[in-house]
Amino acid sequence: MATATHRTHKHFQLDPAKIKRAQKALRARTETEAIERALDFTIAEHEKNRLLLTATERFVKSGIEIEDVYGTLDG
Repeated sequence: MATATHRTHKHFQLDPAKIKRAQKALRARTETEAIERALDFTIAEHEKNRLLLTATERFVKSGIEIEDVYGTLDG
């Protein structure tokens, strides 16, 4: 994940229970670290989804035919 080169103070009203759950799930030592990791995870997931969509579109456009050898897709 990317490291921050510049930080700013932001003020949010957040649910403390959600922050504690995220902190525990992400094994973060501080609430700030938990929020940073959650943001990094979200950004990485978005990038993964974008790349997957691109790959899927290329696959579909390639015209490849898939044979259903077990006959389970025409159900």
